[in-house]
Amino acid sequence: MYEAPDSWLDAVHPEDRARVTETCRSRFAEPYLIEYRIVRADGTVRWMSTRSSPVLNERGEAHRVAGIAEDVTERKQLEEQFRQAQKMEAVGQLAGGLAHDFNNLLAAIGGHSELLLEDLDAADPRRGSVEEIQQATARAAGLTRQVLAFSRRQMLQPEVLDLNALVAGMGKMLRPLIGEHIQLSTVPAPDLCAVRADPGQIEQVIVNLVVNARDAMPQGGRLTIQTANADLGNGPQVLLQVTDTGSGMDATTRSRLFEPFFTTKPYGKGTGLGLSTVYGIIKQSGGEIVVSSELERGSTFTIYLPAVDEPVAPPVAVPEGGEIPRGSETILVLEDEESVRVLARKILERNGYTVLEAGHAEEALLTCARHAGPIHLVVTDVVMPGVSGRELAERLLALHSDMRVLFVSGYIKDAIVERDRFDPGRAFLQKPFTREGLARKVREILQTPARKPARLGAGR
Repeated sequence: MYEAPDSWLDAVHPEDRARVTETCRSRFAEPYLIEYRIVRADGTVRWMSTRSSPVLNERGEAHRVAGIAEDVTERKQLEEQFRQAQKMEAVGQLAGGLAHDFNNLLAAIGGHSELLLEDLDAADPRRGSVEEIQQATARAAGLTRQVLAFSRRQMLQPEVLDLNALVAGMGKMLRPLIGEHIQLSTVPAPDLCAVRADPGQIEQVIVNLVVNARDAMPQGGRLTIQTANADLGNGPQVLLQVTDTGSGMDATTRSRLFEPFFTTKPYGKGTGLGLSTVYGIIKQSGGEIVVSSELERGSTFTIYLPAVDEPVAPPVAVPEGGEIPRGSETILVLEDEESVRVLARKILERNGYTVLEAGHAEEALLTCARHAGPIHLVVTDVVMPGVSGRELAERLLALHSDMRVLFVSGYIKDAIVERDRFDPGRAFLQKPFTREGLARKVREILQTPARKPARLGAGR
């Protein structure tokens, strides 16, 4: 009976040892190929591929084995990365489609509850129930945004940013978020290059990484946010790094870190969407994220974003509350989801506008052709059956050349807007929207002097 040498088996990973032993014994007299792990003296794990064949004696009997062992660790790692990428892409496509439909439902629920609340007297006991509906809708909308971020199907509105200024501006928010038991320090790089990204999304990335670091340091520790210029060989990059001194992660956790709904936190303490959101935002922004972590040695999340040689965008003034603006213009609402279309019509009519409706491309074109007066604005979903909202808007402009366009969506497909970015020159409103959000955006567009681009699809 063949017995494998103990000295060789001692190096085989404990989880693979029984399989390797059985293969060597059962297939001693025939060629075989087997892949397994070994553990080196320093504790590192490597993948080996061994191809063996029997050596026959003069009687034709196998009396020993000759073989070649090859280190295939890099190949196995690439295969695992490819499988992981395929899995993430499949989950992302599913999540993006579901989030799109869910956003339409949330827009209808939240919007109609807002209109209902306006109609109820201040002392009406039903106001509390409607307010609870609104709060639940807001929480659901937040989860939907995270799913869209992971799936890279959200609409980005990038600007040229100074990450040093962005991090500094978040200081007052981050300090109470992490608690007094954690020491927070920022290390901004001098002469940092600018990047092009959606500022709100990058802020969300930083908050999610900071919260993740805080949860890894329940007894306290150090949290460092650092920026730097870098070059990985594919052009200048800007590095944004978040480092903690917390509990760290093992290899298994690191391999699943960006999967949606994967979490190591106790039940009810997290959704498992924080880091998958980070992953989606950075990928959609054209960047990369690298994680370095070991158990009890903390974690470092390093983000690389392409640098741009452009002036930083000036801060945008945020309109304050107050009376919701009204108007009297004519607006065409183009939306295939009836509940959202009805909501938009009710909101706009309450604010004084004349509203035309269309649920699909043919109806929109027919409505525009038949309408004798001007149509000042079309509010259209970006994603329409059979045609994109952008393409349809171009056809409508041929009938009403002075018409403005407002795109509305909670979801975006790669084929509609190049590289998942939306031209900053186009007006856009995120779903689910509020009455005030829609009314202010409409008024802003109608009061802005018209510009005449060659095509709605021009630019990025």
